[in-house]
Amino acid sequence: MYKTALFPGSFDPFTIGHESIVNRALPLFDKIIIAIGYNTTKDGYFPLDKRLEWIKTVFGEEKKVEVTSFKGLTVDFCREKGAGYILRGLRTSADFEYERAVAQMNRVMLPDIESVFMLTLPDHTHITSTIVREIIRLGGDADAFLPENLRNKIKVI
Repeated sequence: MYKTALFPGSFDPFTIGHESIVNRALPLFDKIIIAIGYNTTKDGYFPLDKRLEWIKTVFGEEKKVEVTSFKGLTVDFCREKGAGYILRGLRTSADFEYERAVAQMNRVMLPDIESVFMLTLPDHTHITSTIVREIIRLGGDADAFLPENLRNKIKVI
């Protein structure tokens, strides 16, 4: 059975925490689709085309990773792409509570979908795109929180 996981998020910007989740999940799935979703509750800081480009740069020639974007419900995009799994990273208990509720709602809407939660590495628990974005916006050095091949590329816009 071919196992495809969707890793949805705003990835504004993509951090070493996101990179770690994908790299650790690669052995579990035949394909991982990193999908930047349009979130009605968030205004993107970095342009969508740049975020797509940056994530593609991180995974380069990795054949098991596809990078794309979508609008609408995550479960509808899963159905469209044939993904049977939704991959999510958990940093804190608050993340768990939120993600559990979303996973249960997704399961009602698409009963065949499984949500797979991976705990972030302890070194990454404090890293959030929101904080990294603010560091960048205020002209700080966020390189320690960005994938190696994105360092010195993501700057204030």
